[in-house]
Amino acid sequence: MNLTNDFNLELKNVVSQFEISGEILSIEKFGSGHINDTFRVRIVLSDTSYLLQKINHHIFPNVDGLMQNIQLVTDHLKKVLRGKVENVDKHTLTIISCKDGKRYHHDAQGNFWRVFVLLDNVKSYDIVETYQQAYSGGRAFGQFQKQLSTLDAREIVEVLPNFHNIDFRLNNLKSAVAANKANRLLEVQDILDFIDSREERMRTILRMAENGELPLRITHNDTKFNNVLLDENDEVQCVIDLDTVMPGYVAYDFGDAIRTIINSAAEDEKDLSQIVLNIPLYQAYAEGYLEEAREFLTEKEIESLFYGVLLLPFMQAVRFLTDYIEGDTYYKIHYIDHNLVRTRAQMKLFQELEAHESQLKEILNNSLSIEQ
Repeated sequence: MNLTNDFNLELKNVVSQFEISGEILSIEKFGSGHINDTFRVRIVLSDTSYLLQKINHHIFPNVDGLMQNIQLVTDHLKKVLRGKVENVDKHTLTIISCKDGKRYHHDAQGNFWRVFVLLDNVKSYDIVETYQQAYSGGRAFGQFQKQLSTLDAREIVEVLPNFHNIDFRLNNLKSAVAANKANRLLEVQDILDFIDSREERMRTILRMAENGELPLRITHNDTKFNNVLLDENDEVQCVIDLDTVMPGYVAYDFGDAIRTIINSAAEDEKDLSQIVLNIPLYQAYAEGYLEEAREFLTEKEIESLFYGVLLLPFMQAVRFLTDYIEGDTYYKIHYIDHNLVRTRAQMKLFQELEAHESQLKEILNNSLSIEQ
């Protein structure tokens, strides 16, 4: 995508605020992210490129806390990896500081900018298609949690409070139902009844945590497969998109990854008969994840993993439904009942997971017994 001359000059001025030496060769739009605006910066006679990002401070208002989290996490990962891999900087993100020493630049228009070193010769996938890809995704996030298990979660700022808190999401839904702004309750009563019937079970992880059975860990909280960078052999290289790194429970990350990997259909599939489970990919992810994570997980954390598998599609359905009842004010929609279609699709996925519960639990148990 070509940038206008004025905008290109503006971006060059932003880049000049950071500790980057050399003349800028080009700046171009990069990636397909929906939250931050991202650009690739190439430097004349340099093999190193940079990622310039305008941080969406409407979603992440605590920019200082956000960047503090990323600095803490990347510094810790580099420390853990040092001596274990040939080039540490290829296996985690590297923040480029501003010339004034800050981690980000706040411009005169009120925008917030940051720069990372761009990792080259890597690839990512939006959709998991093979056993190897799913296995590598599991290894990536299991490894990520393991490496951060020695960093105190209390040092990390909760930049999105209650992000995976099902009580918070259910309370939002109940408020939306009480207000009924868009007058849509009659058409969703069957879904509301179903949610009500599963509410108590969906609080299992919170109850375990309240009883002191689950340690608070540092979790990624956005375990989409395209947040894993792989090398040319589809082996793990780096976990990216650290904006949502926060204190949490390991089952949240596991469940969110499975939600996207195991679903054979799109998140907004209208034909619910198309939503069936891709169990081989689930098995591959579980094996990869537990190969890395089982050495630090407690028995109760392992027990909680399947509850995460159930919780995350359930919670996503609650969020879609809340937005639908409120008149579609949060998620972008492409047609009038898009959020309702998304809700029903997530509910169908949840029901499929429940129907295959014993099989999915057995796969988890078998994955634990695989020799390392």
